[in-house]
Amino acid sequence: MGTRPLLNRRLTGMGTTIFVEMSALAVATGSVNLGQGFPDTDGPASIAQAAADAVLAGKGNQYPPGPGVPELRSAIAEHQQRFYGLTYDPDTEVLVTAGATEALAAALLALLEPGDEVIAFEPFYDSYAACIAMAGATRVPLTLRAPGFRPDLDELRALITPRTRLLLLNTPHNPTGTVLTPEELAAIAELAVEHDLLVITDEVYEHLVFSGTHHPLAALPGMRERTVSISSAGKTFSFTGWKVGWVTSSPELVAAVRTAKQYLTFVSAGPFQYAVAEALRLPDSYFEDFRADLTRKRDLLSAGLTAAGFRVFEPQGTYFITTDITPLGEKDGLEFCRSLPERCGVVAIPNVVFYDNTEAGRSHVRFTFCKRDAVLEEAIERLARRQGR
Repeated sequence: MGTRPLLNRRLTGMGTTIFVEMSALAVATGSVNLGQGFPDTDGPASIAQAAADAVLAGKGNQYPPGPGVPELRSAIAEHQQRFYGLTYDPDTEVLVTAGATEALAAALLALLEPGDEVIAFEPFYDSYAACIAMAGATRVPLTLRAPGFRPDLDELRALITPRTRLLLLNTPHNPTGTVLTPEELAAIAELAVEHDLLVITDEVYEHLVFSGTHHPLAALPGMRERTVSISSAGKTFSFTGWKVGWVTSSPELVAAVRTAKQYLTFVSAGPFQYAVAEALRLPDSYFEDFRADLTRKRDLLSAGLTAAGFRVFEPQGTYFITTDITPLGEKDGLEFCRSLPERCGVVAIPNVVFYDNTEAGRSHVRFTFCKRDAVLEEAIERLARRQGR
C-alpha cells in the first residue's frame, strides 16, 4: 500500500463527526445530551401504527420503486401544493431518498464537476462540506455573523465567479435558526437568474418556524427550473431513524439527481414510505401543535441558558439555540464542549466545526431543545449549578 494515505485526500480532516464524539461523551459521563438533534419521544402513534401495518401487510418489505412508492410521491406533491401553492408532477418531479442527507449527496454528486464552486452559508451542516468535497468541487463560504446571522447580499454577489455552479441554501438554518425573509430570498433568486446558477435548498425544518414564515425559493420567478428543493420526514414527524427524505424539482433536475441516487442506496425505507405518506396528510392542527410545543421548549431552554450566563441568540426556526460562551469567561467552544460533560453533565455542540472561517464561530455553542421538558429542566439545573446561580 506504500505511503499513500488510505483515506481519499478529498476527505482529509473529515474523520468521525462531532455528533458521534459528543454523543459518546454523553454516554460515558451520564450527561444530558443536548448535542445531536433528535427528539427523545416518538412522533404520532397513528403514523407508527401505519408503519407497523405496512410491514405486516407486506407493503414495502421488498424493493420499492426507485423513485419512491407512488403513494408517497403523491403525498409529497400534495404537501407542496397545500402549504406553498407549488405544483409538482409526482411521476416526474418528485424523488424519494434515504433522508435529506442522501438527497443532498445525490444532488451535489449529480450536478457538480471537479473545479466547480459552491457558495454555502456558514456555519453549515457538516455533510455539506463532505459532499462538496466528494464531488471534487470547492466550497465558498458566505459567513453569517452574530448577532443577527443575516446573509450579506453584497458579499454574496462578490463571491460569484465564472466557476460558480451552485448555491446551497438552508432555511430555516441549522445551527443559527435564521429564517430567510422574502426580501432576502428575492435578492438571492435575482442573482441566481442573472448568473444562471443552480440552487439546492435544504428545507428540513420547514414546519419549525417560530417567527416569520418559511417561503420556498422555488416559488419565486425563474427559480422552479433551477432549484432542487429538499426536505424530509424526520424533523417534522419526529421519526429521525426512518430516514425518509425527498427532492422536488423540474423533470430534468430530478432525473439528474435520480441518476446519482440509484447508485447510492438504490431504494430504502419501504414500509416507512407508506407511513410518511399518511403523515404528510395530517391535519393542520398537527403542524400547528408541533410548532407551538417546540416554541415553548425553545423559550424554556433560552431562559435557562440566559440565567446560566450564556448569551443566547434566539432562533427564528429549527430546534437549536446558538449561544456565545464569552460572558462565561470562555473563548474556545470546542474545548468548552469537550469539558462540559465532566464539569456539569451536559453535552452541547461547538459551532466552530461548522465553519471554514473558524474565528467567526469559535465562541459559539449549540444546544438542542427537541427533548422532554424534564430533560431540558435537568440540563438547565446542571448548568445553573456550574455557574453557582
